[in-house]
Amino acid sequence: MRYMVVVEHGPTSVGAYVPDLPGCAAVGESEAEALELIREAIEMHLDALQAQGERVPEPASSSTFIDVAA
Repeated sequence: MRYMVVVEHGPTSVGAYVPDLPGCAAVGESEAEALELIREAIEMHLDALQAQGERVPEPASSSTFIDVAA
């Protein structure tokens, strides 16, 4: 499966979350670390859903960029 991950850069850390998996998030000191941690978080999240007999959500989110005059 391929889930969209939103990456947000803060002043001292980088956060990542998965819109299609509520509660699935990770924080790292760099984007590379945040992406590594969110991959692990996704795998653990999906394993937990399956262990509880819950449905694994299909990836549905997408993203795009919009240009605006600033």
